[in-house]
Amino acid sequence: MDMRLEVIGIGVSDVDAALAFYTEQVGFRLDHDVAPAPGMRVVQMTPPGSPTSVVIGEGMPLGEPGASQGMQLVVDDLDALRTELAGRGVDISDVQQLGPEGQPGSRFAFFRDPDGNGWSVQELRRD
Repeated sequence: MDMRLEVIGIGVSDVDAALAFYTEQVGFRLDHDVAPAPGMRVVQMTPPGSPTSVVIGEGMPLGEPGASQGMQLVVDDLDALRTELAGRGVDISDVQQLGPEGQPGSRFAFFRDPDGNGWSVQELRRD
């Protein structure tokens, strides 16, 4: 039986600030923003081209704000994405070589959301 990872939850302190960061600055697509019960809000967003979505919200056990670390986005052109995100105001690190020069998957850049949840962006060219 297939078991697909399709949604990950991230704890945030301010849902509206996180929603703006992920959709306006990082470029995630808003899938839905609903309040299915009193005191509960579910916001689901998907990175461009990804089969996996991210959920933030209120009234759900998503963990402490800033506790999610090591989430990884994979791109074909890290330099282009870094330039795009920096242009939208994302504080993204310089590109770092984390392995032998020219080895696939060894170039990374890093950023954090407003709560400190940590993301890495890996370049993995599929030429």
